[in-house]
Amino acid sequence: MNVSNYFKFLVFIIFIFIFPFSSFAKSGFNEIVQKIAIEAEQKGISDKVINEFKNKTKFIKRVVELDKSQPEFKLTLDQYLKRVVTATRIKKANQKYNENKNLLTKISKYYGVQSRFIVALWGVETDFGRLTGGFSVISALTTLVYDGRRYDYFKKELINALKIVNGGHININKMTGSWAGAMGQCQFMPSSFINYATDWDKDGSKNIWTSKPDVFASAANYLKRVGWSNKITWGRKVFIGNYNDKIDEKKYNLLSYWASKGLLKANKGKLPNVKLKARLIIPDGYKNYGYLVYKNFDSLLNWNRSNYFAIAVGTLADSIKENN
Repeated sequence: MNVSNYFKFLVFIIFIFIFPFSSFAKSGFNEIVQKIAIEAEQKGISDKVINEFKNKTKFIKRVVELDKSQPEFKLTLDQYLKRVVTATRIKKANQKYNENKNLLTKISKYYGVQSRFIVALWGVETDFGRLTGGFSVISALTTLVYDGRRYDYFKKELINALKIVNGGHININKMTGSWAGAMGQCQFMPSSFINYATDWDKDGSKNIWTSKPDVFASAANYLKRVGWSNKITWGRKVFIGNYNDKIDEKKYNLLSYWASKGLLKANKGKLPNVKLKARLIIPDGYKNYGYLVYKNFDSLLNWNRSNYFAIAVGTLADSIKENN
């Protein structure tokens, strides 16, 4: 290394010690905050909310770690169901249904969504409001915008979150949720809040954090708006036996068609003789069993694009005895 290069290297080392990387990171994060503040102002967000945003938003290292982490292995459906639809949760779901039966009945009738599915979503998403996430939604979303992996998506959600604060539904300090920005007892992303959240108790705010009337009504409104029908259920586990035809998991056929192909109920009884269309999905690792799912299953997938999630919600809903 010649003297000139040595001198440059020495200057670089000194520069790093004086201005460590965290300073650059902090500077970059602050630039994102300022950029979002300008855009928020253009979207009609008040000066008060923008000033709170600039003063209270913090970089959360843990959010970046969680965003980048990948599961070590993929659960099978049976493993997933054993974790999500436990005997304890089934018991609790029935308790919660009975505790809130009058309210749920009113909301169910108004929106045309069976109460048991409202409770099941509540249970799977947050264990009936117990696990709603402790991250600042505004800080978490700003961190994800800064990280840049899904910049446009998280920027949109962040602006929507600021609109929610601006609307007086909740203040920045109390707007908590998951590391990815899902909020409240029904885990709505800010865009879902804006589209579907409901002020059922008429107190002037759509409070999906602490108001059960608003939580239940918001969940029901979501399902109804994405095509839910209270005339049918979600689907059923079926015995497929020696069914060898090619399976198109997107294609719907009448139950009579599936019966003609030898499909049976999970207990090997005959499928119901009703005019209802279903599509067949077979989870990984399943051999003799699968699921016939109806249009309501697609509404659950609109909530969360996971067959496992939708099957878990349906399974938990089926365990709730609505006529107690």
